[in-house]
Amino acid sequence: MKIKKRDSTAVLNSLSGGVVPARGLHHIMVGRAEEADQILKDLENVKKGSSIVKFFIGPFGSGKSFIQALIQQIAFNEKFIVAKADFSPERRLYGSEGKAVAIYTELMKNLAIATKPEGNALGTILEKWISDIQSKVVREKEYGSVEFDNPEFVKDVEKEISLVVSQMDELTGGYDFSRILTAYFKGFITDNSDIQRCALRWLRGEYGTKTEARVDLGVRDIIGDNNYYDYIKVMAKFVSQIGYAGLVINLDEAINLYKITHPQTREKNYESILKIYNDALQGNVQGLYITFGGTPEFLEDERKGLFSYGALKRRLESNKFETSEFRDLSQPVIKITPLNHNDTFLLLSKLTEIHAAHYGYDSSVSKEEIASFLKMEYSRPGAEENLTVGDIIRNFLGALSILHQNQDYSREKVFGKIEKEVVSSRNISSRFASMEDE
Repeated sequence: MKIKKRDSTAVLNSLSGGVVPARGLHHIMVGRAEEADQILKDLENVKKGSSIVKFFIGPFGSGKSFIQALIQQIAFNEKFIVAKADFSPERRLYGSEGKAVAIYTELMKNLAIATKPEGNALGTILEKWISDIQSKVVREKEYGSVEFDNPEFVKDVEKEISLVVSQMDELTGGYDFSRILTAYFKGFITDNSDIQRCALRWLRGEYGTKTEARVDLGVRDIIGDNNYYDYIKVMAKFVSQIGYAGLVINLDEAINLYKITHPQTREKNYESILKIYNDALQGNVQGLYITFGGTPEFLEDERKGLFSYGALKRRLESNKFETSEFRDLSQPVIKITPLNHNDTFLLLSKLTEIHAAHYGYDSSVSKEEIASFLKMEYSRPGAEENLTVGDIIRNFLGALSILHQNQDYSREKVFGKIEKEVVSSRNISSRFASMEDE
């Protein structure tokens, strides 16, 4: 198997630690082809100026986080900017004392592009934008050679920047956003890192008081609990204006909104979701693809979940004609089910190859041994209720590492007693079918 070392490192380290790898997902993607096709279709529509909200719903361990990581990889390939954040007791869509703006700040901290997938890409995005404008001015104004701090050249660049930022003025919050971008440019051109740092701090929603922001940057407002969503919309328009396909936002661990104990606060958070959903459908925001990852309780509990809010229940109820075999992936709610036994077998086969390629050895693990390992895992007491694919993966990678580092380790302890037989995809499938029946 051919795989880059950094990809195999990310895959093995992340999966062993119980998290989704940030890169190399295409090497381990199984059983999600339909979802991947729909994601690509959705992103194509967002490129054309629409906005879409999706809810990926499934039990713990079903693959919601994997789907959102897959969205990120597909989005990078389509030239989107991607931001992600997990809800927590301190990060919400609605709240006071900084709990709402905290979700925005986390998104801006994790802002990522293809060349900087680990996040913290806001400064890189702005610097590339300014550099592109400088190149455009040199080309269009036919400057032979120019010093970037030449007053005439700076003036021409400022005009080009004004053409972009002035289009933000029509949006709520756009005026101050434009002034901050202009301040960042002045800091960039004069090599004033303090101004650049203050501008980035403002854009990330990190100012606590308006007074401090006015002293540092001369603006009257800051991004806070009550207006952060306006600035998400402004950011979506801005990135579309400067050459990106749009903005993708992945919000995970929505169960933390469901767990809010105060009914009115919980309802206000659901109102925020409704506003985002309505804005997307009614065309009030462009170039934005937002996903929520949550459990069935978060969606369907009519006492505390989204279905407790009538307007959301009407919008998010599933297509009544949908079945497990015939799915409607165009609807806002996508139900994620764990990988079946055959897909899990295929995934472990891929991981066997990746592990061998990463450590530079020829794998001797057979298909029959993988099948036996799976059967042992699924036959453990309580496996049906508690075992996740993530648990199986961690156990399997641990087994591969033990066998690789200890040649005398008993394979029977890992794979059980293997009967000698010819292994084919047919009898592997029949073995899993019998496991399903059990």
